[in-house]
Amino acid sequence: MAEVGIFVGTMYGNSLLVAEEAEAILIGQGHKATVYEDPELADWEKYKDQYVLVVTSTTGQGDLPDSIVPLFQAIKDKLGYQPDTRYGIIALGDSSYANFCGGGKQFDALLQEQSAQRIGKMLMIDAGEHPEPESQSNPWVEQWGSLLN
Repeated sequence: MAEVGIFVGTMYGNSLLVAEEAEAILIGQGHKATVYEDPELADWEKYKDQYVLVVTSTTGQGDLPDSIVPLFQAIKDKLGYQPDTRYGIIALGDSSYANFCGGGKQFDALLQEQSAQRIGKMLMIDAGEHPEPESQSNPWVEQWGSLLN
């Protein structure tokens, strides 16, 4: 089965909860999954021929949370072309803000620019409609995990 690195950008813990639930689902499917709460570039590079799942919330200004900004910048500044990276994104946000799920959208745009291969569609969860984000993410992760080989 696949190896999946789960990279978390969180402000209040919701993304971490979603990531931990995703880890349990993926392991239950027979995959090997590891959550990185304060991810570094070295962690990301371990998965260049495997799979990465980015689970990130969004600040009120549409930016990434501080916990994942160093990883984002390092990928942008040091990696460049990474066509062997296969990824998924779960973005948490609040549609009452102008830049809904902006953190996840930024990460997706960066990885697309670097020729990484997204598996499935990005999941965007609206905190205003779904106060328990795992109710939306768990079925998505089950389906996403079935796409991995």
